[in-house]
Amino acid sequence: LLGGRVDAGRSGDALMARLLITGAAGYLGSWVVFEALQQGHQVHATVRSMDETHKVAHLLEWRKQYPQQLQLFEANLLKENSFDAAMQGCEVLLHTASPYLRKAKQDANREIVQPAVEGTRNVLQSASRCATLHRVVLTSSVVAMMNGMKSVHALPNHQLQEGCWNESSTAQSDPYAYAKTQAEKLAWKMWDSQQQWDLVCINPGVIFGPSLSKRVEAESVQMILQFIGGQFAAGIPDLHFAVVDVRDVARAHVNAATQAHARSRYMLVARDASLALIADQIGKAFPALRSKMPKRKLPKWLVWLVGPSVGLQRNFVRDNVGYAGRFDAKRCTEELGIQYRPLHTTLAQHVEQIWQDGLAQAPASP
Repeated sequence: LLGGRVDAGRSGDALMARLLITGAAGYLGSWVVFEALQQGHQVHATVRSMDETHKVAHLLEWRKQYPQQLQLFEANLLKENSFDAAMQGCEVLLHTASPYLRKAKQDANREIVQPAVEGTRNVLQSASRCATLHRVVLTSSVVAMMNGMKSVHALPNHQLQEGCWNESSTAQSDPYAYAKTQAEKLAWKMWDSQQQWDLVCINPGVIFGPSLSKRVEAESVQMILQFIGGQFAAGIPDLHFAVVDVRDVARAHVNAATQAHARSRYMLVARDASLALIADQIGKAFPALRSKMPKRKLPKWLVWLVGPSVGLQRNFVRDNVGYAGRFDAKRCTEELGIQYRPLHTTLAQHVEQIWQDGLAQAPASP
């Protein structure tokens, strides 16, 4: 499904559970809301501001299509008790709200770490005040399990396991990874101190796939725009990522929320993919873009030298360029029923959505 085009055919089905989904206007959060509605659940969805109509337009449209299923609430991650009203009567909390920024504009602690960690604290405190709530599904990240691809490459069989933790990132070296790690650790600590709700964490890799809104803030959306805009044409680093489709991540969240056997942490990674492979897949799907795809891999010494000028810190270059890894993500298939979409499908549909929504101009056919 592309570009916010929603099938309202399920709106008359029996409602199965009442879910609170935070960060509902976000790239991932929007798909979690969509998946929950399609599965027939009743949804309380929170956004930072209803006045930002360009961010919530698709949610407002869904509220018309699903008047008995979807309610929208305003809530602020850094405001205590902000989620109490939205939480009332809900059985499961799906906490997706968290900044996805690799680099802060000014203050990493204020822009990235504090919203992730203190936001998690405030939301889980609201959960503990809600008598009907019995499960929390937290959006964590694979970066809470590893400190760069070098750390994965150093593991037995170069394979990351779900029990691994990132013990090395700091607010200075990698604020996003540090924030996700600390937020998940806080969630497990708070879970251990109470008996009311259980906790399931979803740890996805880098998320690609079509967006349900026209927002472009997500890092993966920016990367696709750079590829199809030709910004990488001169060359790319030998960078590898753990990748997964946004729709698979959304389904994993809702299945984890509603299946009683769901437990612990779930790594969500379809495969390891290099920038070169991503470029190759886009070029094969759209021959008119081949001239814009990278011509070569840049040597690591050059990436290390010029990295800071293009937003790549040297510690990131050191810990990631030239390393690949494997990811033991089979529990999501075995226990949550997730069948990972192939990379070429994910990327092709992501590019098509960007063109359909007017975020970039499609090239003429060769």
